[in-house]
Amino acid sequence: MRLISIKTLSEGMIIGRTIWNEAGHPLLQENVKVTGRIIERLIDLNLQYVYIQDALSKDIDSLDTVPIEVRKRAVTEITQTFKAIQGAEKGQASFFIDQQSKALYSVIDDLLNNILSNEDVLTIIGDVFMYDNYIYQHSFQVSTYAIAIAKEMNYSVEEIRQIALGALLHDVGKMLVPQDILLKPGRLSEEEFSEIRKHTTAGFDVLRNVHSISLLIAHCAFQHHERLDGSGYPRGLIDFEIHPYAKIIAVADVFDAVTSNRVYKMKMLPSQAIAILEAGKGTLYDAKVVQAFSQIIAHYPNGTTVVLSNDSRGIISKQNKHMPTRPWVRIFEEDGELLNATYELDLLHNNELVIDKVELDFN
Repeated sequence: MRLISIKTLSEGMIIGRTIWNEAGHPLLQENVKVTGRIIERLIDLNLQYVYIQDALSKDIDSLDTVPIEVRKRAVTEITQTFKAIQGAEKGQASFFIDQQSKALYSVIDDLLNNILSNEDVLTIIGDVFMYDNYIYQHSFQVSTYAIAIAKEMNYSVEEIRQIALGALLHDVGKMLVPQDILLKPGRLSEEEFSEIRKHTTAGFDVLRNVHSISLLIAHCAFQHHERLDGSGYPRGLIDFEIHPYAKIIAVADVFDAVTSNRVYKMKMLPSQAIAILEAGKGTLYDAKVVQAFSQIIAHYPNGTTVVLSNDSRGIISKQNKHMPTRPWVRIFEEDGELLNATYELDLLHNNELVIDKVELDFN
């Protein structure tokens, strides 16, 4: 299968991966032939990319690290928890999370079982999941990224479990922010952004009064917007003042925020998001955390069309463990000419070549 821009999708193409709604029900099944109505519907959903099946990408697979059933259960628990505390008093919110903590830890354990036993490069493709409220999917994905980072940094299983729950609940304070501000599709005013920024303190106040979880988890909510140079919020902490768990969640949070579908901005590709983190390494984000994440996340997911430094064009066909910047590429064009037969090129063993650009508008 191949990943293409929605602008390139045309009638007669075959959908390569099922697109799911927030409840885990299929909106559009794989193997369906694209019609004009389908294209209109996907544009209305603000979808930017879609997987298709074609001859060039035959047998190229792109499965998420976390199975759909595990994801569905996790998002369901997150949604139920967050909706129940929406607009509640802080004491009531703390009580409800206390009641839900066993179920949330069960979700975390499901994620741990899948991620800690998986040695492949982490791949999370958000474009096959549509959602009404970004925060639920975001909380799931940040938790998934945080687990993978902590695993790469050799944290113990129990430490990873705490980091994962801290990531799952890092934005819980947003449920106490006025929803008309939180869900506003356009640019926020200074006053509205000031309200949004209060979610870190609100989340801390709720979580520190939950008896069944560690106070460290409350600090994950409190500090995930702090930055090493003191430019973050709510307290403007600097490097050594920020807890290591919060440093991990900060990187996972930024990556998911810029690679997710939002009404008011275009999403970035994973390689672009990693470049953002690299640019802030050591000033905004912990260098060791960024390095760990860069080692375990697919920069170029399978099915992505790329152009190499020798002007060859190909499709990412397979990942190399621990070297996500050097995947396998199925070359189908050289010197501007389509080849009669494609061939597989392993960039790990062709160091003179690099990926120059991603080209999802190729048709």
